[in-house]
Amino acid sequence: MKRTTREIRIGNVRIGGTNPIAVQSMAATRTQDIAATIRQVELLEIAGADIIRIAVDNPKDVEALAHIRTARPNANLVIDLQENYRLAEKVAPYVQKLRYNPGHLYHLEREKPVFEKVRYLVEVARAHGCAMRIGVNAGSVDPEKVSQYSKDDSISPMLDSALEHCLMLDELGFDQYCVSLKDSDPNKVIDSNIRFAEARPDVPLHLGVTEAGMPPDGVIKTRIAFEQLITRGIGDTIRVSLTLPFENKGDEVTVGRQILDDIEHGRFRSVPRFEHKGMNIISCPSCSRVENEKFIELAQDVKQMTEYAKDHDITIAVMGCRVNGPGETDDADLGMWCAPSYVNLKRGEESLGHFTYDEILGRLRMELDKLIEEKTATVA
Repeated sequence: MKRTTREIRIGNVRIGGTNPIAVQSMAATRTQDIAATIRQVELLEIAGADIIRIAVDNPKDVEALAHIRTARPNANLVIDLQENYRLAEKVAPYVQKLRYNPGHLYHLEREKPVFEKVRYLVEVARAHGCAMRIGVNAGSVDPEKVSQYSKDDSISPMLDSALEHCLMLDELGFDQYCVSLKDSDPNKVIDSNIRFAEARPDVPLHLGVTEAGMPPDGVIKTRIAFEQLITRGIGDTIRVSLTLPFENKGDEVTVGRQILDDIEHGRFRSVPRFEHKGMNIISCPSCSRVENEKFIELAQDVKQMTEYAKDHDITIAVMGCRVNGPGETDDADLGMWCAPSYVNLKRGEESLGHFTYDEILGRLRMELDKLIEEKTATVA
């Protein structure tokens, strides 16, 4: 099916309409590590990324961004505004697109109406010729939306949030925006994007399975979602989110282009629905929000350590930062989110404390064994 969304411009790339689906990725290094981040942008450009995202969380990140822009003047850069949306006016001169998360915006300056925060972002984007992305993540939807639906319905709150913010941008007369609705479950990515496309067929969609994990499982989850959506004419830009060593970050772009090429030539590997059996490890992509590079090694170690339990239907989440970690581990049987010097361990929404990177695998195994014993006893 042909896509019917409107066209928006991100630097020298256009998405939507009849334009080719753009492939993007995100720098994995700390933004303030200027040399390393410049290297990341260079690697992603070499890999063929159309758009490259960088996280900015404080004024020092803004200073670093200015140097990065000077070093890579032709890159189409997107800024990920996390917990400080007021930095938008400082970063906008250096980038082509601003991305914000409605859930994060809800929690900042609670006394101020969300519409006024969105108005500010639109004014900044308009003044600097930037496009915008409304980035909705399952683990960080604002609680007011979540409270309106049953606990087992995580799609409707995401959809409501995205549609509400679209209406705000429409009311402000700003049409250079796209939307993303992401989850670590490819089925929920498929369902939420189909429902959004039915409600707003005019709005370009950025597709991705967040926290897809390590290859090959992360590639499989992503491929399934993309095949099911793009063949329906849904999707204008894609991001493959994989947990990778920094030097291999370009693999996200390579994998994305391979999936697009396979879809174009009818080489499909999808199943009607993604049904995961056995151990399911969810891990976020290595990105510039990660506060300790050991996170990548930890995710790999968890995969190896849990091999003995591979036949048990258990989900373990490994998150790399404070931004997405607390909320996006809630649905896992066991969840970890990594701080600079310790790892927070959870069982569902219950906190089990924090442990050093040397301690965490042993404690995780203890909790995993306990969980397996409980599940086995229940079945018996």
